[in-house]
Amino acid sequence: MFTTGFKFFFGIGMALATGAVFYGYTTGGNHMGPLSMGWKGGIGEHLGYSLLLGLGVTAMTVALFLVFFRDADPAAQAHYMGVEQIPTNNLVTASFWPVVGAFGVGAMAIGLVLHTAVFVTGLIICGVVAIEWLMDGWADRATGDPEANRALRNRVMAPIEIPALGAAIVAVGVLATSRILLATSKLGSVVVAGVVSVLILGIAVLFARKTQINKNILAGSVLLLAVAVLVGGIVATVTGERDFHPHEVHHDDENGADTGEGH
Repeated sequence: MFTTGFKFFFGIGMALATGAVFYGYTTGGNHMGPLSMGWKGGIGEHLGYSLLLGLGVTAMTVALFLVFFRDADPAAQAHYMGVEQIPTNNLVTASFWPVVGAFGVGAMAIGLVLHTAVFVTGLIICGVVAIEWLMDGWADRATGDPEANRALRNRVMAPIEIPALGAAIVAVGVLATSRILLATSKLGSVVVAGVVSVLILGIAVLFARKTQINKNILAGSVLLLAVAVLVGGIVATVTGERDFHPHEVHHDDENGADTGEGH
């Protein structure tokens, strides 16, 4: 039977190949060109067609390897290794870094259209995700004890993660909030600053009074506030700063006095 990994990558490959054919016909391909890879007609825009088709072929190749090796199933490993006991697998801990990585890729895509700073922010996020995910993979395979693996990872990464995360939160929060305040009106900026301050204070008081609060609620509340501030900062950056009108000093009296003295 087909394994889960084969179904996943084969489905991705078929979707990419179908997208390549559709892209070929919508960009000038004719006759059977996109279906025959250019043998019986034009394929349309070459770069996009070749990229989509190449990724599709790559995904299907990975799917074939996975079905050949049965997704590295322990029973298959024992069979090919010629042993009776099935090798034990180390448990892989759940990770939220794929979600953060998707957010970084999305920020990069938006930054290509909006602003260079947004693109650089997404690039930094993707770099951090690569490092953190790599450390998670290393820690999961360090020993056979999940608790020991977690303690080992925290011992290595906590001295780096905590200061860096704190500095990043402060920097992004200040930058995004400043963009929001500069984009809104004079009264609106006061209202925004007050609402953000009240939310931060309220969440802090809530967490301080309820020590047994669920960690998921804690993470969700902080994440919602962070996403709201970040989205507001991006929208404000696109909108631009409001018009500032400097106060002009009128010298009518002085000019009149000078004119009178001249006469």
